Amino acid sequence: MSAKVELKWTNDMSFEASVNGHTIILDAEPHVGGQDRGPRPKPLILVALAGCTGMDVISILNKMRVQVDGFKVDVDATMTEEHPRYYDHFTIKYIFKGNDLPMDKLEKAVNLSQEKYCGVSEMLRKSSTISHEIIIEE
Repeated sequence: MSAKVELKWTNDMSFEASVNGHTIILDAEPHVGGQDRGPRPKPLILVALAGCTGMDVISILNKMRVQVDGFKVDVDATMTEEHPRYYDHFTIKYIFKGNDLPMDKLEKAVNLSQEKYCGVSEMLRKSSTISHEIIIEE
C-alpha cells in the first residue's frame, strides 16, 4: 500500500496540495514572503494526528455502543529550538460531551487508538513523545 500527494507551486510562497482529490492551499506568513492564504505545513501534522486518533476513537466507541453528545480533539505541541525545528512533544486532549459517559470505555477507546490503530501517532512516536488526557464536559 502506498500514498501520494502532489504539491504545485502557485506563486510567492503559496502551494496547492492535491490530497485524495481535495485541494489544500499552503502558504507562509507575509513577513517571509507569503500571503497567509493557507496553513503552514508543520501544523498540518497536528491536524493529521488529531484526525487519525479522533476517527479511531469515534469508530471504537460506536462499536462499543457508547453514544457521545459531542467530541473534539485538541493537540498542543512543543517545538525544538535548534534547526531543523520539529515537534518533540505532543499533548492530546480528548474532550467528550455527554451524561453518564463510561470512563472505562473512553479510556479503552483512546488507548486502543494510541497503542494499536493510529498510524500517525506511531510515526510521530519515533521522534517525539506523546501524552494524552481525557476530559468529560457535561
